[in-house]
Amino acid sequence: MRKSLKTEALNNRASSLFGMDFHQFIEKEHMMTNYELAEEFGVTLEAVKKLKHQIKR
Repeated sequence: MRKSLKTEALNNRASSLFGMDFHQFIEKEHMMTNYELAEEFGVTLEAVKKLKHQIKR
């Protein structure tokens, strides 16, 4: 049981970028403003801007 919890925690961490779920971010970025995205994912506005910049590359 302990190994499965560790594995799950690592998988959750691996799927997040800048402390947010990348796939959810992609789905919502077209419908929401940067400020709304920052509130939704609990990160700073600067983190949202950095992630959008990384995606455009």
